[in-house]
Amino acid sequence: MLVAAVMGFAAGLPLLLTGSVLQAWMKEEGVDLGTIGLFALVGLPYTLKFLWAPLMDRFTPNGLGRRRGWLLIFQLLLIGSLLLLSLTQPAVAPWWLAVAALLVTFFSASQDIVIDAYRREALADDEQGLGASLYVNGYRVGMLLASGGGLILADYLSFAQVYQLMAAFMLVGVVTTLFAPEPSPAEGVPSTLREAVVQPFVEYFCRRDAVLILAFILLYKIGDTMASHMTTPFYLDIGFSKTEIGTVVKLFGFWATIVGGLIGGVLIMRLGIFRALWIFGILQGVSTAGFALLAQIGASIPGLAAVITFENLSGGMGTAAYIAYMASLTNKKFTATQYALLSSLMGVPRVIAAAPTGFMADFMGWSSFFIACALIALPGLLLLRWLHGRGSDERPHGAV
Repeated sequence: MLVAAVMGFAAGLPLLLTGSVLQAWMKEEGVDLGTIGLFALVGLPYTLKFLWAPLMDRFTPNGLGRRRGWLLIFQLLLIGSLLLLSLTQPAVAPWWLAVAALLVTFFSASQDIVIDAYRREALADDEQGLGASLYVNGYRVGMLLASGGGLILADYLSFAQVYQLMAAFMLVGVVTTLFAPEPSPAEGVPSTLREAVVQPFVEYFCRRDAVLILAFILLYKIGDTMASHMTTPFYLDIGFSKTEIGTVVKLFGFWATIVGGLIGGVLIMRLGIFRALWIFGILQGVSTAGFALLAQIGASIPGLAAVITFENLSGGMGTAAYIAYMASLTNKKFTATQYALLSSLMGVPRVIAAAPTGFMADFMGWSSFFIACALIALPGLLLLRWLHGRGSDERPHGAV
C-alpha cells in the first residue's frame, strides 16, 4: 500500500510539468499563444501508451525483474529528460523545447504503464480499491507539488532551476523502485512478442459484452469531466475573485479529494466494486448539479466551499472505484497492455467531450449546463447496472 502511494506521487509529478508549468514558462519567455496552444500535442503519449505496453509484458530488461526493471529504466530516463528540458530556451528554440517535452511525456506515460501493472499484480483483488485510492492520493500530491509548488518557486528561482529541482524529487520514485518487492506473475509472461501484442486484445475482446464495458469506461465520468472543464470560467463569471478561487478551490478541493479517495478505498472493500461504482456515480451526478445551485446563489464563499467539498469528496471516491474496476478487468498475464488500453480510453472524454462545453455553457446558461452534465452521467450508470445484471462486468474464469 505504501509503495502504491509513493509510486502515485512519482506518476503525478511529471504530468503538469509539460502542462500548466511549461505554459507559464513559455508565456514568461514571450512565446506566442498559438505556439503555446500547440504544445498540448506533447501529451499524446498518454493516450497512445497501449501501443508500446506489450514490450513491458514480454521482456524483462535486467536483474530487478519484469516490473521493477522497466520502472527503474523509465524513471532514470524521465529524470534525464526533465534535466534536458531545463536546459532549453523556449523563446530561442521552441522546437528543442518540444522535443524535450515530448521525451518527458513519453517516459512519464511509460512509467505509468509499469506502475499500473505493478499495482495490479502486487495487490490482492480485495486490496485493489484501497490501493487505487492511495495511488490516486499520491498522484494528486505529486501534481500539487509540480503545479502549485513549481509556480510558487518560479517567483524565487528560474524555471530551469524549478525543473532541475523537480527532477531531484523524482529520486523518491527511484529509491522506492529499488527497495520494493517484485510481484510474481501468476501466469508467467508471454513467450513471444506476437503473443504479447496480439493475445491481450484477443483475450479481452473474446469476453462477453467487451465493447459495452469499454463504453461504460468512456461514459462513467463523462459528466463530471465536462463540468470540471468549465468550472474556472464559471467561478469568475458569477463574481468570485482569482484569490478566492485559488484559496477555496485548491485548499478545500485538494483535501476533500484526498479524504474522498481514502473513504472510497475503505468503502470499496466493504461494498464491493459494483455497489461502490453505483453509489459513487450517483454522488458524482448530485455534486455536479450542486454547481447549478451555486449559479443561483451567486458569489457566496460558504456556498463555494460546500459545493467544492462535496464535488471533490464524491470525485475522489468515484475515481478510486473507477481505477480499481479497471484493474479488476485485467488478466495478470497481460496486465501492462490491457490496463494501458483501458486507461487510455479513460482519458478520451477529457479531450473529446470537454471540447464543446464552452459552447454548451454559452448557449444554455450555467444552471442548465451543469444540470445537463449531471444527467449525462445517467447512461453510464444504467449501462453498469445492465452489465452487472448479466455478469459481464466480472473478470472471466481463468483470468487471474
